[in-house]
Amino acid sequence: MERFKLQTHRLVIRPLLPTDVNDFHLYRSNPEVTRYQGFDVMSLAEAEHFIQDNASKTFGKPGEWVQYAIANKHSGKVIGDCAVKLDAYDTRIAEIGITISHLEQNKGFAKECLSAILEYLFEVKKLHRVVEIVDVENMPSIRLLKSLGFRLEGHFIENIFFKGKWGSEYQFAMLQSEWTQQKRNTHNTSDAD
Repeated sequence: MERFKLQTHRLVIRPLLPTDVNDFHLYRSNPEVTRYQGFDVMSLAEAEHFIQDNASKTFGKPGEWVQYAIANKHSGKVIGDCAVKLDAYDTRIAEIGITISHLEQNKGFAKECLSAILEYLFEVKKLHRVVEIVDVENMPSIRLLKSLGFRLEGHFIENIFFKGKWGSEYQFAMLQSEWTQQKRNTHNTSDAD
């Protein structure tokens, strides 16, 4: 088991800390941010409990979601969080998720974060496959996944009772071989310029 810390041009992806609670609560208490998420708006006490509970979790335990802070490298503020769960039956498969603060959306942070996570999972941990499940109405997330090269694999119709109504979901996935080919294509394109 391990804790990971990743850095990108603008972000640090690291374990959530008790001192992150106010930044975390700011967006986790916003109904627009939680609209398509598997959680509802959080009180400050619920946010504190969530961070405390998450502190005992480490990357690598099959079937367990581990949440990480997405911090702005310049300000140090937490602008979102992301999660990774290794499959309970095959740890070469992972599911990921991401939440970005309403104050920080449409700035490319989600793509920057997920790119770093995919690089870590595929190139460092040598995983075979990464999956993300998304509400069919969550168009920003769908566009994000497609822009990263995820493939739409499944459309589940009213498969989840969610916040008082039946919801439908898409399953997107990417294989390590697809990630590698995509990086090779990007490298070859930049060499030709």
